[in-house]
Amino acid sequence: MPFSSFKKTAMLFACSLLLALPLSIGKADAAKVVAKVDISDQKMRVYINGVPRHSWKVSTGRSGYRTPVGSYRPTRTHKMWHSRSYNMAPMPYSVFFHRGYAVHGTNHVSRLGRPASHGCVRLHTSNAKRLYKLVKKYGRSNVQIKIQR
Repeated sequence: MPFSSFKKTAMLFACSLLLALPLSIGKADAAKVVAKVDISDQKMRVYINGVPRHSWKVSTGRSGYRTPVGSYRPTRTHKMWHSRSYNMAPMPYSVFFHRGYAVHGTNHVSRLGRPASHGCVRLHTSNAKRLYKLVKKYGRSNVQIKIQR
């Protein structure tokens, strides 16, 4: 086989590999996770690629405290965080989204479904763990936290 034919075959093979590359990238890299928090009904609904996957009770800001409304991307995550502002209160599976506000687990599960926090979005710890894992799996840039009244 002449060198030019070999080179042409090698280039075609390389091009076919490049064309196949996007198919080999995990779907997780392209997925979008949206966690919608509805303050009025104290629920979080989680969508993955537009498909509803979870609906959980939450607690948002109680009287005198507010949960920020808007659309956010996670800024940082912590498997366990302790609030320096509130007596080192435990905040398991924290997903911070705006300044010191986070979605996190709570041991006050009897209060879920009604406003009870200092502004964070509280979830049952097992659900906070699920959300935390989704953020880790899909990446912060592919996750959106939407909070509405």
